[in-house]
Amino acid sequence: MTTLTVSPSAERNKQPILDVLRLVLPDRGSALEIASGTGQHCAWFAAGLPGWTWQPSDADASALSSIAAWTAQTGVANVRAPLLVDVLAPNWPAQGPAFAQAFDAIYCANMLHISPWATCAALMQGAAGHLAPGGVLITYGPYFERTVMPAPGNTAFDQSLRGRNSSWGVRQLDEVSQEAARAGLALRRRTEMPANNLLLVFGRDHG
Repeated sequence: MTTLTVSPSAERNKQPILDVLRLVLPDRGSALEIASGTGQHCAWFAAGLPGWTWQPSDADASALSSIAAWTAQTGVANVRAPLLVDVLAPNWPAQGPAFAQAFDAIYCANMLHISPWATCAALMQGAAGHLAPGGVLITYGPYFERTVMPAPGNTAFDQSLRGRNSSWGVRQLDEVSQEAARAGLALRRRTEMPANNLLLVFGRDHG
């Protein structure tokens, strides 16, 4: 029997995130989750947004069993089997044929600060290539903003991350937005979330 992996932070933030998703997404659609991690978010969102079909994924093959286990325990029928997707790879997913259909939403939480900076450009470019017309990229996590005094907790978190890996760290929102712009995406919505996090919605930049 596969043991469920539990992230306390995912358990805390899943409902606040779902509340915003219900505001920014239509009633029906298909979503790709990048960096699904434990699988808690995908299972929760699938239950809370029954008109959506979810495709979970992760770059770590060892995460896929927990993702599948959360789907099974929740009993949701609108979640596909998890796939291996590394945003830095030339193809999404990494194994098998590329996604045949575009997604109405791509969701990525808490990846940019615990991966090399190159993953930001890769996420933006990959999302631009896999979003349907009118589709959105949604990211969630801590960000620094040049016009906003950083929260002490985020500053300490950034230092901790960089101490663990010099290529990690809380990202500057304007630099993330610049990478999005290079991929033809523009920041459409910024929502402040609990624990000094932000939920960002990017859409195609129509000039």
